[in-house]
Amino acid sequence: MVINSDGYHALIEYLTEHLAIFANQQGDTGEETVEDIVTDLVASNLMAVFQQNPELDPDVRFTLMREADAVVADLGEVLASAWVQKATNEQVMFLDDYIGLIKNLFDSAFK
Repeated sequence: MVINSDGYHALIEYLTEHLAIFANQQGDTGEETVEDIVTDLVASNLMAVFQQNPELDPDVRFTLMREADAVVADLGEVLASAWVQKATNEQVMFLDDYIGLIKNLFDSAFK
């Protein structure tokens, strides 16, 4: 549905072009790791998709949940070197924007 789309592959490429953000662990950090941030953002954006589309069939919801898990796994693979590090403010801002773009792909899958 989404993870096999050209748009998703372009977003993964975009992420790899910006890996330098995750190579530098300098700056203000919170207590959450990059993994925590990614997991929370993907979950909250998926919940927003469900709230915005209450008519979704349960099978479609399940498919979206599996795809969201695949997104987290893909991000974990690409960001492996920073995955368990505490996220910097710059990383959190980038991930918030980036996962918002992924949510747009999920939104467009229904329209």
